[in-house]
Amino acid sequence: MSQIQIILPDQSVKTFDHEPSALEVAQSIGPRLAKETLGVKINGSKEIMDLRMPLKNGTKIELVTTKSPDALEVVRHSAAHIMAQAVQSIWPEVKVTIGPVIENGFYYDFDSPITFSEEDFEKIEKKMQEIIAADVPLVREVWPKAKAIETFKNMNERFKVEIIQDLGDAEISIYTQGKWFDLCRGPHVQSTGQVKAVKLLSVAGAYWRGDEKNPMLQRLYATAFLDKKDLETYLKNLEEAKKRDHRKLGKELGLFQFHQWAPGSPFFTGKGATIYTQLQNYIRELYREFGYQEVITPQIFDVELFKTSGHLANYKENMYFTRVEERDFASKPMNCPSHCLMFGAEKHSYRELPLRIADFGRLHRFELSGAMHGLTRVRTFCQDDAHIFCAMDQLQSEIAGFMKLLNRVYDTLGMNNYKIYLSTRPEKRMGSEEYWDMAENALKQALESINLPYEINPGDGAFYGPKLDIMFVDALNRPWQLGTLQVDPNLPQAFDLTYTGEDNASHRPVMLHRAILGSLERFIGVYLEHTAGHLPTWLSPIQVSILNVTDRVNVFCEEVQKLLEEKGVRVEFDRRNEKLNFKIREAQLQKTPYMIIVGDKEAEMRQVSIRLRTGENINNLTVDQMINMICGDIQSRHLNPGPQSQAKNNQTKEVSH
Repeated sequence: MSQIQIILPDQSVKTFDHEPSALEVAQSIGPRLAKETLGVKINGSKEIMDLRMPLKNGTKIELVTTKSPDALEVVRHSAAHIMAQAVQSIWPEVKVTIGPVIENGFYYDFDSPITFSEEDFEKIEKKMQEIIAADVPLVREVWPKAKAIETFKNMNERFKVEIIQDLGDAEISIYTQGKWFDLCRGPHVQSTGQVKAVKLLSVAGAYWRGDEKNPMLQRLYATAFLDKKDLETYLKNLEEAKKRDHRKLGKELGLFQFHQWAPGSPFFTGKGATIYTQLQNYIRELYREFGYQEVITPQIFDVELFKTSGHLANYKENMYFTRVEERDFASKPMNCPSHCLMFGAEKHSYRELPLRIADFGRLHRFELSGAMHGLTRVRTFCQDDAHIFCAMDQLQSEIAGFMKLLNRVYDTLGMNNYKIYLSTRPEKRMGSEEYWDMAENALKQALESINLPYEINPGDGAFYGPKLDIMFVDALNRPWQLGTLQVDPNLPQAFDLTYTGEDNASHRPVMLHRAILGSLERFIGVYLEHTAGHLPTWLSPIQVSILNVTDRVNVFCEEVQKLLEEKGVRVEFDRRNEKLNFKIREAQLQKTPYMIIVGDKEAEMRQVSIRLRTGENINNLTVDQMINMICGDIQSRHLNPGPQSQAKNNQTKEVSH
């Protein structure tokens, strides 16, 4: 075999007389690097490949080591195998299915005659620690498909057999650790000892392949880290996250519900809908200021639309379909195709550009039942979605305008810590390489021209164009992808969209897809956890609770209530025959920003005392002073209630590097 050259990130070259593995490349550089190597990325792809895979001549590689941001993905992948081995070591009758890595950990689904409980976790973890301490090498083998099917049939592992039969591959990769083995594509660590810290978290039921017609399995959730301190920090944050869990808060505050007949589809109560509509109203105010026009478009279209847009070829598995009167229809997963129809329905001049179209239309995307999670992963939602049709020379100013709008919204909401990622072309995409080069370069130049720091996220762009992902970092230091800006030259091409230029010739517009909050459902879930449910007064479903000390003051309380309601304040009067401390506690549990306390003295002097949800008390306010304070807070959209917010709840804008 001729010489095989492998290209390193610094463009230096390593030469071999055979197709080497990534581990061999690491060994040729140094023993320490080899010891720390966990996987490899090839030719700019974001996907981590197994360190044992042979590399072809001319492959560009980036080694994934214990110090890499992606290290945990490999560690957790192997930890899932370790957990499965531990479970089958303790209960040999248990059958295995799949065990993928998920955000912050991994899970494994088991077909088990026994019902796992949290009491079993210690036993499983102990066995996992034994496997880790043994530092057993993980060995990759390639079996013919027929051998793999026969082997797993003889083991009565029917779920593995079903998986293998569905694979189109003639050969199947198997990973062994000691006598135990599993079907897997990888990547995996070199040996079990590279998994330093593991913890089982919970157990749940899950249908095989997410289909309720299939057997119910038991899903063990767990996590793994390279360092025990990192695990301890994670578990501490996890306890705090449980207190802030938006599903828990949503139930306690009466904001939203779910029903088994509409999986992944939230029902917002009156209180929850108040938050929803207040967010929409705020965004609408800014749309008027920033030159957007809001439109309303259909939810269901003939599939021909999605053939033209490329969704049928690139996004079909995420869509819902139906057939009516011999025609195939689909629910829209995105607003962009319908906005292309609207742009194409009329002739446009360069004088009309940029044309900014906003849409709060309801969207539907299929999510596996095991992936759905409260409001943050649903099947039906609406976005603060908009599309900008512009000329190429308007691109930089439109990106700057988008960031100005985003900063305004995030500053108002106290979301000042975020990072910007530039996601480049994915493997599955539409359009020419020339278009992708142009779009990616335009996005980079625009960011650099307005001095915004960003990181490259290779291969994670949309199938129609590169994008900016805005990763908000919440109060528990967790990243959430919310806002986005996508540069798309492909859909205007697909829909043959044009405008008449200053030269009186036809030109192709560039299309920007953008969202600030993203999915409102997801945003509300994230924001509830970020604030622990302590919403700014303008967003709070109940802004004021009036608490009477005695029924003798009810007439005055009703007068105060009416005056506040006339100002548009959302107020309730707690006239229950309960002690004042009980009422205060109830209002605080509901995260009510303002509690107006009225006793005999206050009623006689026509004054009120205010208790803020922070516990601060403000006494002897006239009714006018109280109304001005509360209305000023609401109108200025302050983050915190009370007079101190009148100065300004300023937080210095800081884009994280």
